[in-house]
Amino acid sequence: MRILLTNDDGIYAPGLEAFYEALLRLGTVDVVAPSIEQSGVSHSITYLEPLLAQTVYREGKLFGHAVRGSPADCVKLGMLQLCDDAPDLVVSGINAGANTGINVLYSGTVAGAIEGAFFGITSVAVSLTSSDNPDYRQAAHLATHLIEQILAHDSTPGTLWNLNFPESRPAWPIGVRVVPLGMGRYGEAIEKRIDPRGRPYFWMKSLTIEHDTIEPGTDVEAIAEGYATLTPLHFDLTDHRRLASTAPRPFRID
Repeated sequence: MRILLTNDDGIYAPGLEAFYEALLRLGTVDVVAPSIEQSGVSHSITYLEPLLAQTVYREGKLFGHAVRGSPADCVKLGMLQLCDDAPDLVVSGINAGANTGINVLYSGTVAGAIEGAFFGITSVAVSLTSSDNPDYRQAAHLATHLIEQILAHDSTPGTLWNLNFPESRPAWPIGVRVVPLGMGRYGEAIEKRIDPRGRPYFWMKSLTIEHDTIEPGTDVEAIAEGYATLTPLHFDLTDHRRLASTAPRPFRID
């Protein structure tokens, strides 16, 4: 099996290195990842300037390609130029921090997997909830095992999955739940500050989520309870229910 591995934390991130080592058990791994952190860039692409890429070596061996661009850029470039053969699987991660709920819309990690699915390749985004001492090796081992099960369960090309692990604690994760995304808006704020010249500036920040505000049965709840979460995604933004009810109407342009 040929695997294309990317992320949004950058090619030198510990989560990507641990994942690379674990995925070698499944086949050949081509790394094409951002040269610097690209968290929160969503599905942005570079088209107003050239994409720059350079080879990265570790211990005298080719490790991968560092791209001055987004995760979506990396997958495009890997698929169309840098990989000798088309991959059978695209994996994005392991991200430093969970990508649950509506955060998937902002996530560069998830966007890397979406780009793989655009190409008709089964793709998985993998994230590990932040903690003081994240165990990327354990997450990489568990993620690789779950990816094997995903491939065995559904061989349809182009499927898209979002996999999250809870924070690294003893005996966590306590299991795996297949759950929908939480759609609540919570845990975010913007802090206003004043610079030395008296000008206002702003920092985005996260707030602790109170458990009684979490939507039951969602990935946000399951992660908080110590479960790994697996969510099938798709990138068709069409509201098919509304389309079906709206299409018969005689809209006019005159």
